[in-house]
Amino acid sequence: MPSDHLPETGRPAAELLAELARLRAADLPVRGGQVTAYVYDTGREAVHDLAATAFAEMLEVNCLDPTAFPSIVALERQIVGAVAARLGGGSGVFTSGGTESIMLAVKAARDAHAVDGRPQIVLPATAHPSFHKAAHYLGLEVVHVPVDASFRADPAATAAALTPRTVLVVASAPSYPHGVMDPVPEIAALAASAGVRCHVDACVGGWVLPWLRDAGRDVPPFDLSVPGVTSLSCDLHKYGYAPKGASVVLFADESLRRHAYFASADWPGYTVINAGVQSSRSAGPLGAAWATLNALGAQGYRDLAENAMKTAERLIAGVAEIPGLRVLGEPVVPLVAVTSDDPALDVFVIADEARSRGWFFQPQLSYQGIPPNLHFTLTGVSDVGALLAALAESAEAARAAGPPDVPSGLIEALAALDLDSLDDADFAALLASVGVNLSGGGDLEMSMVNAVLDVLPPATREALLIRFLSALYA
Repeated sequence: MPSDHLPETGRPAAELLAELARLRAADLPVRGGQVTAYVYDTGREAVHDLAATAFAEMLEVNCLDPTAFPSIVALERQIVGAVAARLGGGSGVFTSGGTESIMLAVKAARDAHAVDGRPQIVLPATAHPSFHKAAHYLGLEVVHVPVDASFRADPAATAAALTPRTVLVVASAPSYPHGVMDPVPEIAALAASAGVRCHVDACVGGWVLPWLRDAGRDVPPFDLSVPGVTSLSCDLHKYGYAPKGASVVLFADESLRRHAYFASADWPGYTVINAGVQSSRSAGPLGAAWATLNALGAQGYRDLAENAMKTAERLIAGVAEIPGLRVLGEPVVPLVAVTSDDPALDVFVIADEARSRGWFFQPQLSYQGIPPNLHFTLTGVSDVGALLAALAESAEAARAAGPPDVPSGLIEALAALDLDSLDDADFAALLASVGVNLSGGGDLEMSMVNAVLDVLPPATREALLIRFLSALYA
């Protein structure tokens, strides 16, 4: 029977679970620290097991109507209150992740600040693409500002970018690509002086920076206690170690939070009032996040944050000993970006070599003079000795293999390609012609794909990525 057809009669549970296990066999591991992006591991199995149990307990509770399920109100109040207590106060909303938190912050800023014409959002070049997504969905115009040599947002360039149509200015704490902090107080102050709201994207850093400060580390001001900061996003499924998806968006005042809400009574059905983008959604992530926060407690988070930062510092020191590699910027959180200045040592080939050794190093394309690099999100469970050994071995193998051999004329052909003339099968065949087989299962060798994308402009990259995703799922 084709896999996309339902069986006439239900299949046994054991058979279905066995098939799930078979399908999962090709996935990257979510425990152990060998995947340096996407997943966060405390190394405390009891905490992860508790979160799974709490998730299951709340699985069928629907967050659509808090009057029908008062448990979701109680849990959200506790979670948002705990986050606000560590991040400068305010009131907030529990969301499915950083993208939804950012979407709500952008919506609130747009709706609270009417302008003539299309509203604008001012972003540093290192701001997360979620802001672009929010702007795309909500009808805002993105205004980019450059970053300095340390990859930090430039306050002077930000000030120069403000116009009467600006409704929101963004700073990152830290920016994801390199783990460096934007100058939040300066950016928030200039936004406030112009009567514009300022959002701090602390999705990745919001639940590690306070604990690093508690441990005695120098953490620059970044949260709602900073004058001029009007909203902040903090993901609990990152360094909060909760299962996906769990995030919080905080607002400095409750009137701004209300601008994030959506209500509709203009139809004959039930009245709709949503704090978030989604309507019906499981309370599983809410229960799991609540259980994780309370199981780890403040001391647990202090220990995890300090261990993760020490791991990052050991990685930074170790990279300096690997010929041809160096770290970009000065990370203030456990995020490290590694690049190569040696033309014979291609970071995309390093990533493929690492994958063949059981490690995932996240590739990042070049952008506005920032070289291509590999991103590492570290936790305390990461075996930095094994990671450095894998990185060194992969670099040696990549040097021996050399950069990807991009077929002559391929870049020009792709740049001129009419993608709308190709269906998914045709595009998959095009990828297969350069050695990328989407139907083979297992690991994809991505160095060729990344090498090609790296020399194309962002708009062309985006068009090709959309076709890649479409062909992958076809």
